[in-house]
Amino acid sequence: MALLRDAELAGAFDRAAGTYDRMTSASPGYHRHLRRSARRLALPGLGAGWSVLDLGCGTGASTAALLRAAPLASVTGVDASVGMLARARSKAWPGRVTFVHAPVEGMTGAGVTGPYDAVFAAYLFRNVTDPDAVLGRVRDVLRPGGRLAVHEYALSGRAVDRALWSAVMAAVVLPWGRSHGDGALYRHLWRSVLDFDTADAFARRLRRAGFTGVRVLPQPGWQTGITHTFVATRPEGAGRSVRTVGRPDHTSDPG
Repeated sequence: MALLRDAELAGAFDRAAGTYDRMTSASPGYHRHLRRSARRLALPGLGAGWSVLDLGCGTGASTAALLRAAPLASVTGVDASVGMLARARSKAWPGRVTFVHAPVEGMTGAGVTGPYDAVFAAYLFRNVTDPDAVLGRVRDVLRPGGRLAVHEYALSGRAVDRALWSAVMAAVVLPWGRSHGDGALYRHLWRSVLDFDTADAFARRLRRAGFTGVRVLPQPGWQTGITHTFVATRPEGAGRSVRTVGRPDHTSDPG
């Protein structure tokens, strides 16, 4: 099947927005794994004084995970789906949280220019047309020394993980999508994982984009080998101001 892209994908998420939170809440470990990846950004001091860009924020599950990990951070959520953002905005948030409607490829035109201290991207990169171009934009809006954490379904490359992913989708998620009139979206979400980079391949993509300190961290439970956190850093350099206090070197896993 052809994957959904750009406006077509955003429209599919618009239609599914009303039931999306119920579907993800029924997925074992979904929110717990998001929180683990958010902790792996390792923002010090509860995030006080730090600005975080939440790319592909959807209905705000990733935003909530960031605030659990760093409750004093300022968070800007960006998403291409009007419907998903409407759900996010309907929830209670501290004043340090804002939401912007824009595709990640066009976020600078919507005023999302940074520099940000950190970027969190959950379930985003397998859904964009050009992951390399998006990584370039992410790098541009990060300050030198800024941190990136990507939370993504990126398979290990083992046949057993591909089979398990397809089995879970066939047993639970695809029937859910069909029963709610969103079959095309959930078929896309199934195939997008199978067609995306393996975990090692995405780590190489991050390095090609100029990120350093790239690490691939698995998630526990049934998603081991299916869901990973990728942590990386924009290299230090001239230009934007660099925060030097309290920055860990990612040698340990806070998750």
